[in-house]
Amino acid sequence: MKLYVPCENGGETRVALSPDSAKKLQALGFDITVQKGAGVLSRIPDSEYAAVGVKIGTPASAKTADVVLKIRRPSGAEVKGYKKGALVLASMDPFGSEKEVEAIAKAGVSAFAMEFMPRITRAQSMDILSSQANLAGYQAVIEGAATFDRALPMMMTAAGTVPAAKVFVMGAGVAGLQAIATARRLGAIVTATDVRAAAGEQVASLGAKFIMTDELKDASGEGGYARELTKSEQKAQSELVAAHISKQDIVITTALIPGRPAPKLVSKAMVASMAPGSVIVDLAVERGGNVEGAKADKIEKVGDVSIVGYTNLAGHIAATASQLFAKNLLNFLETMVDKENNKLAPDFDDELIQATLLTHGGKVVHSAFAKPASKSAAKTSAKKAPAKKVDAPKAPAEKTSVAKSPVAKNKGSAK
Repeated sequence: MKLYVPCENGGETRVALSPDSAKKLQALGFDITVQKGAGVLSRIPDSEYAAVGVKIGTPASAKTADVVLKIRRPSGAEVKGYKKGALVLASMDPFGSEKEVEAIAKAGVSAFAMEFMPRITRAQSMDILSSQANLAGYQAVIEGAATFDRALPMMMTAAGTVPAAKVFVMGAGVAGLQAIATARRLGAIVTATDVRAAAGEQVASLGAKFIMTDELKDASGEGGYARELTKSEQKAQSELVAAHISKQDIVITTALIPGRPAPKLVSKAMVASMAPGSVIVDLAVERGGNVEGAKADKIEKVGDVSIVGYTNLAGHIAATASQLFAKNLLNFLETMVDKENNKLAPDFDDELIQATLLTHGGKVVHSAFAKPASKSAAKTSAKKAPAKKVDAPKAPAEKTSVAKSPVAKNKGSAK
């Protein structure tokens, strides 16, 4: 089994393989090649890969690879150089990128969108959204504190007392909870809000104060996600937030829903109400942002308030992010290996594969993106199909229909 890891494009600092994951993949029977310089931005020089038996190659190495591991979706030009039938594991970000997904399908590879990994107990160790959002929540506080330009904890000195900074976290998902924990460790006074009442206990367990309007008793939906708010609930929640934000030093918003525009949580009027020097960190800027005025990959000044809009906060701590991402990929790929015979044997009936398989056999097969067959094509195939024989044995068939994306259920904070 040959495995290849290319360099990432577009300023991505992470890499899809760590030396530790490489050793475990080799134990499964993989012959691994990494493109020269692929791990440099993650503080993994080629020498560290070579030390564990990984070969250093070029983009041409992809032509013979049975498996390709990436952080981000390969480009149309890049995937043309992949071996037909290869398994490609990455964050595919297919929403709004139909042409790119079609190009991947035409290349004949089986592409897996790791962000569609179902949130079930068995798949927790394969969940890239959780591992990377956890780091993004941590880094959001670090970036916010650096931009705030003042101390976060209360300090009592001979020269006077420095009051503790007030940090408000909007959304208590994976990123939000880590942001709360990090801000508390740095000594800030932390408050948080979420539309799910159950989140209140988690927030309190981290030493922060949970705020929620009386109008909104609970907006919990299926699978632990939030349901859509009614207009009266939205108004009440907005009023609560507006009154609270004006007193905060740092605000962190985390409401990011894959495949949908991010909900606007902080208006221009709310931004204007904050004290000079205040900071807002918008973790949803890649989908339009939770904050009016936020701009991708920039620190935007709105009056005297700074809005931090970095799109890849996990990539700001690439060494740690790569380590976790690589482990997620390893854990998923391991489920597709026949360990007795040391060969790839993906089970297309497996719920994890059904949930994440984006392209297969030259087609886009994920139910959220596959084009429905035309009526004329259906009639033609019906004419060509032979009559069924009652006693005919059933041929083993690969199941390429995929369960609905977990995104469809997500009405609240994915992070």
